[in-house]
Amino acid sequence: MKPTIKDIAAKTNLSIATVSRVLGHKQGTYSAKAEAKVLQAARELGYRKNTVAVELVKKRADVLAVIINATPTNFSTDIIDGIQERAGQLGQQVIILYAGNREAPLQHQAINTALQRNVSGILLVAIEPDATDRELLQAAQVPFCFVSLNLDDQNIKSVSSNNHDLAYQATEYLIAHGHTRIGLAGIDDYHTGRQRLAGYQAALANHQIMADPAWVQRGNYSYQAGQAALSPYRSLGVTAVLAASDMVAAGLLTAAQGQHLTLPQDLSIVSIDGTIICDITTPALTSVTQDFREIGRQGVNRVMGQAAQTIIPVTLTERASVAELDQLETK
Repeated sequence: MKPTIKDIAAKTNLSIATVSRVLGHKQGTYSAKAEAKVLQAARELGYRKNTVAVELVKKRADVLAVIINATPTNFSTDIIDGIQERAGQLGQQVIILYAGNREAPLQHQAINTALQRNVSGILLVAIEPDATDRELLQAAQVPFCFVSLNLDDQNIKSVSSNNHDLAYQATEYLIAHGHTRIGLAGIDDYHTGRQRLAGYQAALANHQIMADPAWVQRGNYSYQAGQAALSPYRSLGVTAVLAASDMVAAGLLTAAQGQHLTLPQDLSIVSIDGTIICDITTPALTSVTQDFREIGRQGVNRVMGQAAQTIIPVTLTERASVAELDQLETK
């Protein structure tokens, strides 16, 4: 593996930010002693900065770097379409860099790769940054914006849906249909998962529903996470589930049908995302629908310094996966 800025920082006992400034020739931001240490370590490690980027540094950039986390869901295509559309309108080309799924080394590598090019900005799609990521980005003085992720930090640019509110809205919709034993399936323990959990819990609390912690089945937003959640819900008497993604909802639905359940009579499902999956399942999935194309477009606006929305509204799209519990009980 090629040596990185992080390797130089470790060898010199300097911060990643200092190493980045030295290699970026940001004069006046580091000492001569630090410069000598960094350059010597870079030579010894065989570190090579992208020379094309160095030569172009004083020219106008016309490239946006998009770094994508490989979350096992299907929302990113619409975000990329929105990014590509708006970038083209602003005369920007787009390069896409893969960052794995919550894999810190791949994330660091992708960010370093983007910073070694002359880019006008960096969009990080569903990337959960660690301390190293933040330090790299903030030291580089290149505009960046998190897309489909809200870090709850006013000093860091982001564009996303309001994850707390969309989970609250979906949970309240199920409550309005008579459900009081409501599961939340497939969330993780990162920012998005925590925000959705808080919204779900707030809706239950506001309706004086005592939640069983076992109603929350964690996962990674995947089809498999949805499949795995069904059995616990059956033993808990859960009548409705808020799925953390369309893939989770599809996994739940498939597992339920495999156990010969009739949906929505035996189990109601509301999905978060509202992609094409919701239309092609049987029954079609009611969803809290996010406008991913608009999230992508507004992300470009934000990173390019254009006027931008930071929170993109969602809509509740009723389909056929939620039953009125009171009506079922009276039959």
